[in-house]
Amino acid sequence: MKILLQNILISDPHSPYNNQHVDVLIEKGMIAQIGKYISTNDVTIISGTNFHASPGWMDLHAHFRDPGFEFKETIETGANAAAQGGFTAVLLMPDTMPIVQSKSAIEYILKRSQQLAVDIVPAGAITQDLKGKEMAELYDMHLAGAKAFTDAEHTIDHSGLLVRALLYANNFEGKLHVRCEENSISDGGQMNEGPMSTLLGLKGIPGLAEELMIARTIYLAEYAAAPIHLMGVSTEKSVQLIRDAKAKGLAITAAAHAYNLFWNDSMLADFDTNYKVNPPLRSEDDRKALLDAIADGTIDAITSGHSPEDIENKVVEFDLAAFGMIGLESAFALACSSDKFSAAQLVNALSIQPRKIAGVEIPVIKAGEKANLTIFDPTAKWTYNTTSIKSKSKNTPLLGKELTGKVIGIINKGKWVPNEDLGQNF
Repeated sequence: MKILLQNILISDPHSPYNNQHVDVLIEKGMIAQIGKYISTNDVTIISGTNFHASPGWMDLHAHFRDPGFEFKETIETGANAAAQGGFTAVLLMPDTMPIVQSKSAIEYILKRSQQLAVDIVPAGAITQDLKGKEMAELYDMHLAGAKAFTDAEHTIDHSGLLVRALLYANNFEGKLHVRCEENSISDGGQMNEGPMSTLLGLKGIPGLAEELMIARTIYLAEYAAAPIHLMGVSTEKSVQLIRDAKAKGLAITAAAHAYNLFWNDSMLADFDTNYKVNPPLRSEDDRKALLDAIADGTIDAITSGHSPEDIENKVVEFDLAAFGMIGLESAFALACSSDKFSAAQLVNALSIQPRKIAGVEIPVIKAGEKANLTIFDPTAKWTYNTTSIKSKSKNTPLLGKELTGKVIGIINKGKWVPNEDLGQNF
């Protein structure tokens, strides 16, 4: 298959054509030629007035529920959602059934995803059964292809175990990705603690629960002289702790979910369970601090926090509803909503930094390289509707909403996967 990107703006800091309008010819999955006014026959032409091409994006935090909960999401439907949202690679959380904590579980995911256009990158559990008591088989999973280790949404309370895991994984350049929440403080919480939770009569999740554990985790990483990645950062004080740690030269990286950049806790005024997420939607001051942190590089990556849930877990009383929303198809548009980010900053937070953190190859847009690209228009307006959802689950508050920032499609593994909302109008 031959693909010609016409007059496309390259957004790739490692490309000699960065920030230039060029034609890009792709043949057999490789970038064959880059230049002005390329002419060829029997080719699929992709062209638009404000189309950008960047190295394929990578999401560092998604739940595909497979194996065990395939009625919520499968590897295939999750990959379709990722492609719709512009992601050519996704790091999967291990909280499936059975839990991804062995060589065979890593091999299962890799085998199931071989033929997909999206690279599925498995993360293995840090502790057995995600219980935070005994270390899982990290090295075996590393040899099988695990690119990271995490207990997903489960915080490892046992500091001694976490520091031992940091020291052990560092021997083979394994990186731990951790969520930070002091459960004895947040237990039973339904939303951010603040005036809105008081008004609604809901138990709050204090920012302190996150900040306390982030401070502890930074100290442990410093002691172990090991890198660590902080997932789902959501408060202003957490941002400052990370900023201070980076100023000391510690190998700390961090990510924030796109929904925490877009909404604050006022969205829960109507008890819409689609806004019930963890980390919760925080105050407006926290939201603005996250935007500033992405802009200045304190927070390295924007993640989807894609968490599919079926209707039985969402259309219930608020305190009984599961946490989470789907986010792969909408993460780019939510991030695009802020005027703080240039296209280059978005590419850095969605592609370059996530790939560095995961230790996977960073594609480069130049002749002779594999074509691993995301095509997007940061100014296009579109309406999020049921055709926008390729996930098996529909738990999102965005249906019927107009958004800015549209993915045109992805190119990876010799496949062109257009955004189906566009038809063939490119």
